[in-house]
Amino acid sequence: MDIRFAYLLGMIIGNGTIQRGANETTVVIDIPHKNFKVDDRDVKLFVLASLNDIRDYLEPLLDRSIQTNQLDSVTRLSFSKSNKDFLITELDRYLNGYSNHENMRIHENIFEAGRDARISILQGIADSTGYVRRSNYFFLPHKHRVYIEVPHNWFLVADICNLLKSVDIPVQTIDFAHPNMRDGNLNKYKAGHPNFWKKEHQIKIWVNEFLPVGFKVKHKERALEEFTKEFADGEGLTIEELNEQTHFYYWEKKIINKKRGIHPMVNDTFIPAEIRGKQYSNWQLIAKDLGYKER
Repeated sequence: MDIRFAYLLGMIIGNGTIQRGANETTVVIDIPHKNFKVDDRDVKLFVLASLNDIRDYLEPLLDRSIQTNQLDSVTRLSFSKSNKDFLITELDRYLNGYSNHENMRIHENIFEAGRDARISILQGIADSTGYVRRSNYFFLPHKHRVYIEVPHNWFLVADICNLLKSVDIPVQTIDFAHPNMRDGNLNKYKAGHPNFWKKEHQIKIWVNEFLPVGFKVKHKERALEEFTKEFADGEGLTIEELNEQTHFYYWEKKIINKKRGIHPMVNDTFIPAEIRGKQYSNWQLIAKDLGYKER
């Protein structure tokens, strides 16, 4: 698989839509501005600084210009090609005809692609829906993490985690949009907010573990490198020593079952049928049932 095509495919899976017309298909990719300010500078300016690099990388593959539109909360990239164009037919094949990132999956053939292609798909996903922010720490402010946010698409969470596993990158934790996880003690439910838990899923990865993937969006890549150094310094370790401390999959560690209330919303149709109606005491059990597991 061409690594440019893999990167484009990853961006679409992460935060894209496919608009099919009678003769042409338009591909639209959003890069949200999750924070409006980074280091007292407008995130729009940071993303704008990366657009030329993204264009230079993808336009030879597309054989046409990428159109961009910057709004306050999102930078939007788009291009159109004939429905019969080979690139469009390949996108349709790898996306199984789906048109929205909320129902796309990672095609099984991608797991058989070369390592560079799998890394490129992950980088495309990260550039369009991944975040590395100072607020993403784990208990201690130097223990930084990358978040990959997946709205509504339960099985894509497992797909991304399995693709990370295929290049030997463990997930630190997954914050599922599940009532047992987001409203474990039923506080919101009892307060009259039964749908509070219906948000995006968040895959969380230690910053140092994510270095082999990285970002093409410059402010994200810079933050990844800076936060990795802060993490290592905060632990008093070299990055190599830090890797030894963080490089564990959930099935290699003791799993703690937290006591949670019996939540009536586990029967909600927002939850896929495969796991609907089950009460979960930890995120690992959800991940396993969705297909992210050792084997």
